[in-house]
Amino acid sequence: MKVIIQIPCLNEEATLPATLADLPRAIEGVDSIETLVIDDGSTDATVEVARECGVDHILTLTTNRGLATGFQAGLDACLKLGADIIVNTDADNQYSGADVETLVRPILEGRAEMVVGDRDIAAIEHFSPSKKALQKIGSWVVRRLSGTEITDATSGFRAYGREAALQLMVVDNFTYTLESLIQAGKTRVALDEVPVRTNPKTRESRLFDSTSGYVSRNGLAILRIYTRYEPLKVFSILALIALIAALGAWTPFLSDWIINGDRDGHIQSLLLGAVLFIASIQLFALGVIGDLLAGQRVMTQRVFERVRRIELEAGVGPAHPVESRSDRTPV
Repeated sequence: MKVIIQIPCLNEEATLPATLADLPRAIEGVDSIETLVIDDGSTDATVEVARECGVDHILTLTTNRGLATGFQAGLDACLKLGADIIVNTDADNQYSGADVETLVRPILEGRAEMVVGDRDIAAIEHFSPSKKALQKIGSWVVRRLSGTEITDATSGFRAYGREAALQLMVVDNFTYTLESLIQAGKTRVALDEVPVRTNPKTRESRLFDSTSGYVSRNGLAILRIYTRYEPLKVFSILALIALIAALGAWTPFLSDWIINGDRDGHIQSLLLGAVLFIASIQLFALGVIGDLLAGQRVMTQRVFERVRRIELEAGVGPAHPVESRSDRTPV
């Protein structure tokens, strides 16, 4: 049983040593633990620091691709390096490395295929009250949309069994945490959540400049991801709203006609109602088309999973250059 801990990095030379030092060296039931640093186009000495710290593998992206792309590249590399369990953690030492064992235990015991670390948002001192409230609201929304019971939807401290990793396909270019949860809920992946500890804050978040930026980007990400998986439901709701608005616009004309028998006037209301009614039909049609495309997406995901399995059986290497500690040459 091999566990590979992947750590996405962007200019993390200052915090990476502490993050690596905090990771466990042995776990009961695990034969080997390896580390993979994903260098997402760093311009500082992150790679050199990783080498000095004895990281087992270093995956290099030549330019900054973003957290979601780095995560997906890491999954591909970990699978091809023989990982049975993949743990994802942050390079800023936000999460307690000692809890890696807690995180992988449900997978080792066969109770889950994917495990999320619950940070207990309310107890994190450096989170402002507004951020705590927004985290809770966002996680509630994701639970409703995904049909899961995960209380900390944005936690990046996660473990994936081999089968769950093979099926996972993140296409959002901003975040993997939300999409992977919604995808897991829709595909009935066995999910679990365990309490994890956090370390003192080491630096400001690089994902968001402000609370408003956090709300807007996460809100749009949730809407975009859910629409990708449930287009008919989303567009049907929008079509119903447009239809109700059309009926509201026609109400003055209809009431005047029915009560007073007068069909003159109300031209503006009739035109507005007609536009809204047409928009309602078009929105519903878009939902039907989106539902057909969603079916194609499921087929594409299954093909992607099959290709991954074939690549593993054929011994195909990682999609991006990976430097191994054994000889520090590309795999």
